[in-house]
Amino acid sequence: MNIDWVSSVRQVIKETQQALGEAGPAIPSAAVSAASLPLPPVQRVVFALEQFQECVRYLNTRRSKGAIINIDGEDDVQDTLYLMLRPWIDDLVPENPTNRVASRFAIKDFLSKELYLVIEAKYVRDERHGREISKELHDDIEIYRTHPDCETLVFFIYDPDSLIPDVKALKRQIEQARTYGKKTLSVFAVVKP
Repeated sequence: MNIDWVSSVRQVIKETQQALGEAGPAIPSAAVSAASLPLPPVQRVVFALEQFQECVRYLNTRRSKGAIINIDGEDDVQDTLYLMLRPWIDDLVPENPTNRVASRFAIKDFLSKELYLVIEAKYVRDERHGREISKELHDDIEIYRTHPDCETLVFFIYDPDSLIPDVKALKRQIEQARTYGKKTLSVFAVVKP
């Protein structure tokens, strides 16, 4: 079962604009916030992650000489995601190791026990990493499928140089609900910019 929540969110925005258009002038997409959409919290998180580049652009082009976000690695992506998501997810916990699985463990970038949600940040470093990111994501899925606090896994992949050869194919491979015994793990992928 393929899951494309971003399309669902865009459809809700479009329908909202059409309904408002009948009563008055159309509103821009930005005027419809994630909080106003009739979506479950995890889908709102995915919607918010879709706004990542806009948030970075705003901070880097504002009039004051305040904070500039230079995203040069995975830790910079993690910091930016935490700043974006923490106001919306009260129990967001950064950098927490999972239990060992087959002598391996992963560091969960962010965990929300309340939402049973893990967010994994990835930074595509070079062409080779862009070609092999699918394997890395599948390895992470295997680790998280047994984690008791993870029913939804969201990959946020920052690919500044567009090194992933086929983003749509990657999302088709990754974005789906997987069933392991009685447990279902829903997986989403947001690739930016």
